[in-house]
Amino acid sequence: MKKLIIFAIIGLIAQLIDGALGMAYGVTSTSLLLAFGIAPAVASASVHLAEVVTTAASGAAHIKFGNVDKQTVYRLTIPGSIGAFLGATFLSNIPGNLAKPYISTFLLILGAYVLIRFLFKFRPHEEKKELALSTKQSIPLGLIAGFADATGGGGWGPIATPVLLSRKGMSPRKVVGTVDTSEFAIAVSATLGFLISLGWEDVNWLWVAALMIGGIIAAPIAAWLVQKVHAQLMGVLVGGFIILVNARTILQTWVEDTTAYPYIYLGIFLLWITAIIYTITKLSNGKNKNQHDIQS
Repeated sequence: MKKLIIFAIIGLIAQLIDGALGMAYGVTSTSLLLAFGIAPAVASASVHLAEVVTTAASGAAHIKFGNVDKQTVYRLTIPGSIGAFLGATFLSNIPGNLAKPYISTFLLILGAYVLIRFLFKFRPHEEKKELALSTKQSIPLGLIAGFADATGGGGWGPIATPVLLSRKGMSPRKVVGTVDTSEFAIAVSATLGFLISLGWEDVNWLWVAALMIGGIIAAPIAAWLVQKVHAQLMGVLVGGFIILVNARTILQTWVEDTTAYPYIYLGIFLLWITAIIYTITKLSNGKNKNQHDIQS
């Protein structure tokens, strides 16, 4: 029972972050499930099954709050679904013990990318009414992000959201809502791939239900928060968290000297805290500067 409550909290936190930032439900949930010793394919399958419901709830909430560019959703859906299905089939055929450290490495790299992207390269853009993503641009983005999402248990948001935000004039609110809404199709496709490869018997439906409940509760709150919380700070928080969680698996696999673990964890944590303080200070100085300019 305690584990189910923990999983529900994981689902709630992950969806709260994902819905407000456009990334990290799969990465956060899968990272924590791997930390509980669950096999990578089973963990990723469980997360994607839960995402079928949570992404539907999140998409509906984002549409209600006007955070979605429907044209971009349509253009990302087909290539993203194909990539997710192929990624799920690929991951399901890899032995769990062999895949776990490599999946954690992949997730850690995603976490570092998220952290660096929002810490140093985030720039507020002038908002446009539409995201204006062409078909030629959406196909490779959808395929790569969908494949990464299935193989790593998360990757659709961490790849699609920063890529879209890097384009000049993109509205962060629209990007987050659009990526979250399109993720429903990716979750469905990845789930089909996992079920075909793994079968139903390997899925723990109680875990899936717990993740779903937490995600459903968080979905409307996150859609509202996307208009209130600064995306740059959220990105730094999520990136550091993902790095810290996945460092555990990597250390246990490839670093034999256990006495070094506390120092490595402490180093990661201190870097993370420094990044958070830097971001808060930067945002605060920017806000004060804007107020001063207005008064002048």
